[in-house]
Amino acid sequence: MKTAIYVRVSKSDQNPETQNVLLREYCEKNNLEIFDIYEDKCTGKSDSRPAFDELMRDMRDKRFNTIIVYKLDRIGRSLQHLLQLFQEFKNKHIDFISITQNINTTTPEGKLMLRMLMILAEYERELIVARTKDTLDRYQKDIEQKGFFVDKEGKKHKTLGRPKGSKDSRPRPKSGYYYAWAKKREKAV
Repeated sequence: MKTAIYVRVSKSDQNPETQNVLLREYCEKNNLEIFDIYEDKCTGKSDSRPAFDELMRDMRDKRFNTIIVYKLDRIGRSLQHLLQLFQEFKNKHIDFISITQNINTTTPEGKLMLRMLMILAEYERELIVARTKDTLDRYQKDIEQKGFFVDKEGKKHKTLGRPKGSKDSRPRPKSGYYYAWAKKREKAV
């Protein structure tokens, strides 16, 4: 069975060697042939992950049949992204193994564990959304009754949202979405 190893660390000054060693040892113990090791040094939320993109191209070209990662969060950006990935893995007959979370889609137990983790992640996200909405509703009610609300740091605010001129006004770096939009715009002109 040909296996692709995907390793990702969030910052360029972090060392991916711990993941590399453990993943290679796992492959050795389980007689898995390593096709290639794909390594990214960037945040998982980044739109541009060169090694991940190469991994996906090679997967679509059927150059291997298993992907192994250290942890689930090393490969997926969000629950939605993971769901899309696993649907594509299923369609391409690619097995997935996360060695630290005991997820192995070659076994019924591993498939069950993956589904349970995804359900729990979705539940957690929905709880966070509900709590945030409840807090914002309470703040809005305080504004209507008292004319202000007090945040968790003890500061008074008269409106919801980011204050004008806040430190969040710095220019943002342009990313993949911007460049895709700019290319489409150029073609239209």
